[in-house]
Formats: sequence, structure tokens, C-alpha cells
Amino acid sequence: MAEKEKVRKIIGQIGGKVVSRRDRIMNAIFVVLVGGLFFFDLFRHLAGIHVEGFPPLISLEIAVLLVSLKIIWMIHQQARVYHFQFWVLNSIEFQMNSLGRKIGQLEDRLAEEP
Repeated sequence: MAEKEKVRKIIGQIGGKVVSRRDRIMNAIFVVLVGGLFFFDLFRHLAGIHVEGFPPLISLEIAVLLVSLKIIWMIHQQARVYHFQFWVLNSIEFQMNSLGRKIGQLEDRLAEEP
């Protein structure tokens, strides 16, 4: 029973959604930047403020760029998780095949003995 719990714990850790401090900080930075740019541009348009040398929609374009970067980063993180899961499951399969061969050899030996 203890072995079963250890395997469950390991597999849970592989696919678990563990949010590190760095991930939380990155998420907070993205939310603050995108929200800040959106509200800054909204305020500029509602107040009718025109800044020389600053295109009217540049902050929204920067916000879209930041959201795109965030999506790319999330895809990269998920790909790392998938790679690690594949590696662990491949290792488990290798061990199972190895045990299967050993059991087969033991059965053959037992069948040969009188």
C-alpha cells in the first residue's frame, strides 16, 4: 500500500499545477502592465489628451504584444511539463518491460525443473 501511495504522489507531482513564486511574480507583472496600459490609453482617449510623438493606440498595441508573449510563455511551460511526463512514463514502461522479461525467464526456469 505504501508503494502505491508513493507512485501516486510522484505521478501527482508530475502533472500537478505547482505555481512557483517566479510564476506568480510573472503573472502579476503581466496583469499590471496590460491593465496599466489599457487604463492609460482609455484615460487618454476619454480625457482627449494627445501626447506629441506618442501614437494614439501604441499602448494597446504594446498590451497585445505582452498578451502574445504571455501565451507563448505558457505554451513553453506546458511543453516542458509534457516532456517531463513523457520521460517519466517512458522510464516506467522500460522498467515494466524489464520486469516482464525477468518474470518470463523465471517462468521458463520453473517449467524446466522437474
